[in-house]
Amino acid sequence: MKIVISPAIAKKLVAKHGGIRDVEIRQAFANRVGQILVDDREEHASDPPTHWFCAKTDTGRMLKIVYVRRDDTIFLKTAYEPALPTVAFYRRMCLAGRS
Repeated sequence: MKIVISPAIAKKLVAKHGGIRDVEIRQAFANRVGQILVDDREEHASDPPTHWFCAKTDTGRMLKIVYVRRDDTIFLKTAYEPALPTVAFYRRMCLAGRS
């Protein structure tokens, strides 16, 4: 699956989100073990829907990956190191989905 990171998003990842590199984004996708969640909050509604997950890079850096998918292409919206409550929420949602 192709992952598209626009120049503007890539610049933001470096300048505002701790220097996240495209290789780290790809590692997080490869290392994801939990579910992919849909951001269904009204203020983040999009068509196609916004998806997200938390996963570690190969060096153990936890990232929240936010994207939309069109056909077989993923368009990155943002990525950043999530706060602990976000990681805890993600883990709870993944456990709830295992029933």
